[in-house]
Amino acid sequence: MRIALLGGTGDIGQGLALRWAHDTNHEVVIGSREAQRARTKAEEYETELASRDADAAVEGAANPEAAAGADVVVLAVPPYHVSDTVEAVADGLDEETLLVSPAVGMQSDEAGLHYHRPGAGSVTAVAADAAPPETPVVGAFHNLAADRLANLDADLSVDTLLVGDDEDAKDTVASLAAGIEGIRPLDAGPLANAAEVESVTPLLINVARYNEGMHDVGVRFE
Repeated sequence: MRIALLGGTGDIGQGLALRWAHDTNHEVVIGSREAQRARTKAEEYETELASRDADAAVEGAANPEAAAGADVVVLAVPPYHVSDTVEAVADGLDEETLLVSPAVGMQSDEAGLHYHRPGAGSVTAVAADAAPPETPVVGAFHNLAADRLANLDADLSVDTLLVGDDEDAKDTVASLAAGIEGIRPLDAGPLANAAEVESVTPLLINVARYNEGMHDVGVRFE
């Protein structure tokens, strides 16, 4: 399967790219608004993987080229860039493309971070509204600690919650998530439940802030 990580030069994009390239046989392509930045990052990821004797190729391209021909497109971009990123690559999306949104809207004050719910109801809904009607959208990977994900020496042992209205699409994302060692995918229902899932992220960041030794805290449901 070919996975395009738009915004794959950032924290969550880096972690997912390294894990999929290291733990699976999927093709990984890094997307960015600047093609050269994407290629440079892809080379950095390949160097990191080679240092661990992983024979994995990572490509880099501008976002539209990265999305074209991909089976799965991950919007590893800040929430305020989700809509314009989808619009920029919309010509390369169709009913055979699966769109994944891990972005979370948050606001900060002196107490910590708080969930910022967009008018559409969730950032996942923003992605769905911007996508072509035939393109299935799944929310996933919201609650993963980016530093822990990108550290290939770290034991993850965390869950990721999936939301979406297309059951086949959720099954595909669940398979992709399970392919990363230490991640267990759990179905959290339809896209209408995305706000509840996204709001867990600021909670985890606040727990990490106020408790020593919990910088890379995640969630596991038992």
